[in-house]
Order: sequence, then C-alpha cells, then structure tokens
Amino acid sequence: MDNSFTTRSRNKFWFVFFFLFVSWYLLLYGIDWSSLHGIVTTSRYEVNSIESFHPTSIPPPPPHVDVSSNFNSTSFDNATNETRSKEEESLSNENDNVVVPDLEELQKELEPFLRKIEPPKEEKKVEKKIEKKDDNRGGKCAGRYIYVAEIPSKFNEIMLKECKLLNKWEDMCQYLVNMGLGPDLGNPQRIFSNKGWYTTNQFSLEVLFHNRMKQYDCLTNDSSEASAVFVPYYSGFDVARYLWDDFNTSMRDAGAIEVAKFLKEKPEWETMWGRDHFMIAGRITWDLRRGIEEDAAWGNKLMLLPEAKNMTILTIESSPWNRNDFAIPYPTYFHPSSDSDVVQWQNRMRGLRRKVLFSFAGAPRPQLEDSIRSEIMEQCSATRRKCKLLECKDLHNKCNKPVHVMRLFQSSIFCLQPSGDSFTRRSTFDSILAGCIPVFFTPGSAYVQYIWHLPKDYTKYSVLIPEDDVRKKKVSIENVLSKIPKSQVAAMREEVIKLIPNVVYADPRSRLETVKDAFDLAVKGVLGRVDVIRKEMRQGKNSSMVFDEEYSWKYHTFGTLEKHEWDNFFLRTNKEKY
Repeated sequence: MDNSFTTRSRNKFWFVFFFLFVSWYLLLYGIDWSSLHGIVTTSRYEVNSIESFHPTSIPPPPPHVDVSSNFNSTSFDNATNETRSKEEESLSNENDNVVVPDLEELQKELEPFLRKIEPPKEEKKVEKKIEKKDDNRGGKCAGRYIYVAEIPSKFNEIMLKECKLLNKWEDMCQYLVNMGLGPDLGNPQRIFSNKGWYTTNQFSLEVLFHNRMKQYDCLTNDSSEASAVFVPYYSGFDVARYLWDDFNTSMRDAGAIEVAKFLKEKPEWETMWGRDHFMIAGRITWDLRRGIEEDAAWGNKLMLLPEAKNMTILTIESSPWNRNDFAIPYPTYFHPSSDSDVVQWQNRMRGLRRKVLFSFAGAPRPQLEDSIRSEIMEQCSATRRKCKLLECKDLHNKCNKPVHVMRLFQSSIFCLQPSGDSFTRRSTFDSILAGCIPVFFTPGSAYVQYIWHLPKDYTKYSVLIPEDDVRKKKVSIENVLSKIPKSQVAAMREEVIKLIPNVVYADPRSRLETVKDAFDLAVKGVLGRVDVIRKEMRQGKNSSMVFDEEYSWKYHTFGTLEKHEWDNFFLRTNKEKY
C-alpha cells in the first residue's frame, strides 16, 4: 500500500517536472521576445560548436572611438582576426557547450583592440605638419620671426678682414676680437666684475648687433613667414673709410647705393616695399645724412636714399627732424653672459658709498660757439669739494681708459652729460652702468633718442637743466643738485640701477634667460613699429610714414604733433650747427 502510494507520487512528480521543463523551454526559445516593446533580452545563447559563431556584421565601436580617423577596414579586420583567434583558442579548451557573449559584451572585448589601432603613416605625417604649423602661429615666435637678408659679403665679412682700413686714426682690428666685444679688460683694480668686461669700441655696434642676431631665437629662412627683415650691412664701417681725406661723394655713396639697389631687386622687398626692413648704423646719423652734393660736405647720403627712407635704421644717435632712424644705446664695456652677472653688478652698485655730488668726464668744445662745456668745467673747478673733473685732452688721456671713467662715475651721485660734437654721448650709458644719475642739458641728448630703452618720465632717473640757463649763467649746477631731497635722490639712483639691463648688450656667445638687454628691446621696438605700419597699409592708411619730418622727435616720443614745452630745444636754428 505504502509502496504503491509512493510510486504513484513519484510518477506524478516527474510528470509535473517534465511539464514545467517543456513550458520553460518553449517560453525561452519558442518566442521572439525582442519583438515585444519594452522588454530587453539579457539571456545568453548556447551553441554546440565553434562554427556556429560567425558574426555577419561589424558591431559599432564604443562612443569614444572615432572610426573615420582612428582606423580603416584593414586595421579593423586585423583586430577582428586577432580577436577571433583568441576566441577559438579559448573555445577549443572548453566543452562543446560554450557560452558566447552578446553584442554588448562583444563591444567591451573589442574595445582594447580598437584603442591600439593606429592611423596610417601618411596620416600621422600630415597631423604632425599641421601641429607644427599651428605651433608656429601661436607659439613664442608668433609675430617675432626675423629673416636675415643675404647680401654680398663685401658689405660685412670682407670689411672685417680689411679692418685696418676702417678708421684712419685707430686700428679697429683690436676691437673686433671676441665677436666685436674687444679685448678682455680683466679686473686688476677691482673696479669691474671678474668677468664680462671688455674694451669695446663705441663704433663697433654693427658687428656686435649682427652677432647677437645670429643667436636670435626666432630666425626664419622663409621671408614670407617673417615679421621683419634684418639687413646685415655694416654701413658705419663703410662710410668711416671715406670720412677723412679727399674722397669724393661718389666714393662715399657707392656702397650705400649698391646695397639699396640690391635690396630693391629681392622678392621680399615687394612685401612692404622695404617698410619691414631694418639695419644697424654704428655711427651717429649725421655721418650718413649728407644733404648736398659737394665733395667738401660731410658723410654719405644713405639716410636720404628713397629705399632707406622706407626702412628703419638704428643708430647710436638719431635725427630729431627725420622719421626713418631710431637711436639705440652706445655699446658699453659690460657684456654679461648670464642673468646672475647682471643682478650681481646691480647689487654691487647699490652698495657703493658715493662721496662726490657731481662729476664730469670730457673736454671743452671751443670750436662750437653754442657749447656749454667750458662753463660746466668752470663750475666744476669752482666747487672742488663737490665736483670731480676728468679732463680729456688727447688720444692718450685717461678718458680712453675704462677703469678711470668707471671709478669716477662709481664715486659720484650725479654725472653731467652735456652735448659734445653732437647731441649724444657714450658717457651717458657709462654713468647709468655705474649707478650714477645722469644730468642732461637738452632733451635731445636722451629723452627723444632712446625711446625704446629709457622711461618716458625722465624725472624718475635723471635731471634736466636747460642749456640756455647755463650758457647765460642763470643757474648754479651745484645749487640745483644740492636741493634735491635725499629720499628723491635714492629713488632716482634705484631707477638708474634698474635701467642697467636696458643699456647693455649681452655677450653674443651666450644667452640671457629672463633679462632683456638693449638688443632685445631694440628688436621689440622694430617689430612693434613694423606691425603698426603693416596694419596701416592694410587699412589704406600711412600716418606713421607721412607727417612733417621737422616734428619727428615729437611724433615718435609722444605720438602727437601738438605744441610742446621742448619746442624751443629743436628749432631749425639749432639744427644748423649739426
């Protein structure tokens, strides 16, 4: 009884189990659930052999993979074959009933292979070129590229080989060593630093500037890419060979005319018709601005050539009455090779005790009727306790010895800088280098000259005593300087010391890291000027090149032609003596 009951119950159990199994199977595999909206299938498909898995379409890549740029069909086939081989290897080690992932999991498995797929070599090259071009446009050299014009070597290198002919009165060969810095000064009397000091000639700026340009970090061989074109013509050395003796105007003008003609025929000239070209003239502007065709007249006519009038010419002294030349500092004796050289010298100048109120290093100019040098020297001699005088009498005087000049200026609070044969003096920059506050007697000596290197507010670093007041004995230099408060004197001296980097040219054989020297500021000034002219040309304007040249000093310094308190300093009557 019990056995029959047990047997019947067991049969019913297997019948129910069999019925439920069949129902579950039909529900799972007999109905297409994907056709029903709102229901997502998450089951796995069973297969009995490897051959049963052959995808008929390529599954879409993950959202972050760019199919068009990151892989092509060949690359994908390789990745698919690699994936398939791995699947086959794993499936062969398992039982026949192998579980295969659905499409979503297949995408996840393919993702690492898709990431490894690289673009073809040609595409990679194009991408690199575009990237480099973009870097050029927006990098540190944007708007700073300079192309160095290729001119015949007789206008630079050959001149240096024939250096004995560059100056009638002095052998210039000695000053051309060390890339134009001159002989090493050393520091025998501890007036200088232990390094960076040289016997630099005041007329060797062309060589020094050219060698600095060779180290410029944004040079280009493509003139169409350049913002400016540098012309390495040693115009000062060229004219210096013919300033003395009986050389006619044709001889003095020949080099300048040939260079102008050569530049005009080059394709880069047509870009802005020379308005993006610039060159260095290591002499004062009056040596290159002869206005009449007489053999007895001084200098050549480089500055007056039509081509030169379109260019920017950098000189150690510019003309206040002409628009195409701009003054940059005379070379000093100090040429630092690192930022620390500059900082150490500045700190040394801050720590000096200065016992002399004012000093003057120079000689009288008796042949110049309006010169105030004799009056200045008289006033200095009359106040021996407060003024020191270093008189320059001949070529063998102490003024030609850097150690004597720098010792004098380092002991002085103020250094007098009257005009000499022309408006400007190298002594101005020697005094700034020594931390000595310069005293000028006309704004033509610095304020309207070195507009890229000195502050517009001249009262911060200098004193201006009108030369007419000195000439007419209306003023005592000692009284004017003694009345300046000590606190103001200290502030002015600090400003002068801060200006030291602006007026020195770094050693061309090295490169300063953060300090901007006279070369850097000159290049920045040129690029800024050319950029303004270029924008005006695009707009059909020409205001930077067309204005009354008589007021160039006013336009370049203040950007206006309005009446100014300095007008009386630049009257045409004063122009004639130069």
